Amino acid sequence: MYDLVIKNAKIVSENGTFYGWAAVSGGRIAALGEGSAPAGTKEIDAKGLTLLPGGVDPHVHIRYPGGAHRETFVTGTRAAAAGGVTTVIEHPISTPPQYSPETLQPRIDAVREQAVVDVAFLGAAGGAHLDDIGRVAAAGVVGYKTFLHAAPEGREKEFEGLTSATNYDLLKVMEEVKKTGLPMAAHGEDNDLVAGGIAALRKEGDMGPMAHARSRPALAETMAVDRLIRIAETVGGDLYLVHISTPEAVAAAKAARERGMKIWIETCPQYLYLTEEALEQFGPYAKCNPALRDRARVEQMWAYTMDGTIDTVGSDHAPFTKEEKEKNPQDIFLAPAGFPGLETRHGLMMKAVRDGRISLERAVELLSVNPAKAYGLYPQKGAIRVGADADFILCAPEETWIVDASKMETMSRDTAKVFEGWELAAPISKTIVRGEVVWDEGECKVEPGFGRWVSKRGD
Repeated sequence: MYDLVIKNAKIVSENGTFYGWAAVSGGRIAALGEGSAPAGTKEIDAKGLTLLPGGVDPHVHIRYPGGAHRETFVTGTRAAAAGGVTTVIEHPISTPPQYSPETLQPRIDAVREQAVVDVAFLGAAGGAHLDDIGRVAAAGVVGYKTFLHAAPEGREKEFEGLTSATNYDLLKVMEEVKKTGLPMAAHGEDNDLVAGGIAALRKEGDMGPMAHARSRPALAETMAVDRLIRIAETVGGDLYLVHISTPEAVAAAKAARERGMKIWIETCPQYLYLTEEALEQFGPYAKCNPALRDRARVEQMWAYTMDGTIDTVGSDHAPFTKEEKEKNPQDIFLAPAGFPGLETRHGLMMKAVRDGRISLERAVELLSVNPAKAYGLYPQKGAIRVGADADFILCAPEETWIVDASKMETMSRDTAKVFEGWELAAPISKTIVRGEVVWDEGECKVEPGFGRWVSKRGD
């Protein structure tokens, strides 16, 4: 008898969509089928709901233990469960970032004590601590992250070992990462253009919300992406472009891919649904890096999302407190960039399905399959297939729900203003991790520590 059988579901599997059942043994998918379902020790009657592979969010900032006032792995992974994310890929901004095995270990320990869904880590890679890059790979990270700009003002400790501010730094970092065989994720914004733009606008006394967009024009992203591609093509290895916001950058990456380069392109819901006008409405709550773009670019980003050019959609979940966001109301440049997204990513992309922009199968590629493939977690994660981890979402794509930030699980709910009140699609009935229901009709059903650290070492 199987441990768990989910029956009467519309199943979006790796081999097509069908109505039937999924059976679980030992935390993995043991069998899939149509018709009469076999018996299970536990059974879930889906009653026609859709069974999707659990979400793999490739771009999450939890920051704990360095930013415990912003988010913990308890609150962050509960937010993930609420948003249908069964595997979080956590990026290395903390105090300090995980640039060495010694700085990684406290974060692994925190996952084992606090998480309710599974978590993998990216290692920090920058011009400092080059000798530690290989050591972090051996410690079990699934990839690396670097920034092409200096540490934000006042946040130097959070970015230690994480910045490649010069071309030479970037070359050396990419060489070291290439030796590990792991992908290199990079935040692509040109440091000189951004720093120069901020300085000029401050000199003019232009520090209102829209100045953020003016200080980070599309050119800053496209120049940085061009540089990343040029160096990565020379060095070799996989390049993962995070939170791409401009069609010009996508076009450059697409051309590099056509030349034979292994390159992954990620965007985020905010670059598909919001424009720079949100800065006027929400001020620092709509500040993110890269900045939001004009309507024409947003529509072009949708075109690349629909035609398969863009590979993944990450939330870029970035929790801060209301006090941090509003600390310097006269200077947008001093407000931290980012806002929570773990709990809206699924609903926003299911809205795209409901609106006819993308198919349900394409949404699954963007939210689950491709993120898992990019970081080497597939076939264990990201797809409904025999032998994979039994990570599922049960939802109703044809139904809608309203974003209510006051009910969010993230500690940063007070900063979740940009999508407040939006009607999204596919409310989640259940989130299942390794065959265990972790989220059921709005309630977390497991204790902190159920979630596992996902390591390339397999431990």
